[in-house]
Amino acid sequence: MPQIAITLIVGYLLGSIPFGLIFTALSGAGDVRKIGSGNIGATNVLRTGKKWAAAATLLCDGGKGALAVYLGRHYLGDSGVVAGFGAFLGHLFPVWLKFKGGKGVATFFGIALMLNWMIGLLALATWIVTAVITRISSLSALVAAALTPAYFLLWKQYPFSGLMLLLAVIIYFMHRENIARLLRGEEPRIGAK
Repeated sequence: MPQIAITLIVGYLLGSIPFGLIFTALSGAGDVRKIGSGNIGATNVLRTGKKWAAAATLLCDGGKGALAVYLGRHYLGDSGVVAGFGAFLGHLFPVWLKFKGGKGVATFFGIALMLNWMIGLLALATWIVTAVITRISSLSALVAAALTPAYFLLWKQYPFSGLMLLLAVIIYFMHRENIARLLRGEEPRIGAK
C-alpha cells in the first residue's frame, strides 16, 4: 500500500504541471484560463493564435502521462498503471490551480502510447481521422477515448483496457458541456477563436 500511494502521488505531481498555462504566459498571450473555454489544454491554447504554444502544450501534456507510466514501470515497482492514473488525475485536478485543470485528452494519449505504443498510435490515428472529417476536437477526443479501451481489449491487455476505460469515462464526464453543445450543433471547430 505505501508503494502504491507513493506511485500515485508521484504521478499526480507530474500530471499537475500546468503546461498550457505556462506556455500561454511565455507566448505573451496572458492567462489561458481567461481565453475561450478557460481550459488549460492544447485546444484552448490554440485559440490564442499561438500555434507553437499549443503544440508545446500538446506534447508536454502527453509527455507527462507517458513519463509517469515509464517511471512507474521502471522505478516504482512496475506500477505504470497506478502512476498513469495519478498523472491523469493531476492534469484534471492540479493542486496549484485550485484543482481546476484540463480535460485529460493529451495525457490520455501519452499514457496509451507508453502502455503500448502500437495501440497508442492507433488511438492517435482515430483522433486524427475524426478531426479531419469533422474538424471538431472534442468529438475526436470522445471517439478516440471510446475506442481505445476496445483496442487494448482486442490485444488482450486487460488491465490496461480497464485503466483506459476508467479514463475514458472520466473524459466523457469532463466533456459533458461539449457533449451538450455537440447535440445542439454549437460546438466550435478546430482553429476557431
